[in-house]
Amino acid sequence: MRPLKSTLEEARTTPIAEGRASALLMTHGSMTLRYYAPRGTDPQQPHDQDELYIVTKGTGTYVCDDQRTEFKPGDVLFAAAHAVHRFEDFSDDFETWVVFYGPEGGEPA
Repeated sequence: MRPLKSTLEEARTTPIAEGRASALLMTHGSMTLRYYAPRGTDPQQPHDQDELYIVTKGTGTYVCDDQRTEFKPGDVLFAAAHAVHRFEDFSDDFETWVVFYGPEGGEPA
C-alpha cells in the first residue's frame, strides 16, 4: 500500500481496523503512515518502532517518559520505540499524522 499522496479528508474517512486506534494510510518498507484522532482520553501503549506525530489540528500536552510539552498544529513530536507516551488535555478537534519507522526496538541512538 504505497499511494503517492494521502489527504486529511481521506484520513478522516478511512475505516479503522478492529483492535487498532488509528487508520492505516500508507506503507513502504518499515514505514507506516497512520491517522490518529483520539476523543476524550488517549489510551495508547508503547510501540515497537520509533514514531513521529505531525499535529494537523488541535492543542494539548504531549507526555513522553518524564518530559511534557504543549503542542499545536504544525508541531512534530517524537517517541522512541518502547517509550511511554500519550496526549493529555487535548482539544476535541485534535488530530495527527503518525509515522512509524525503523526496526523493531527502534533506531540506534
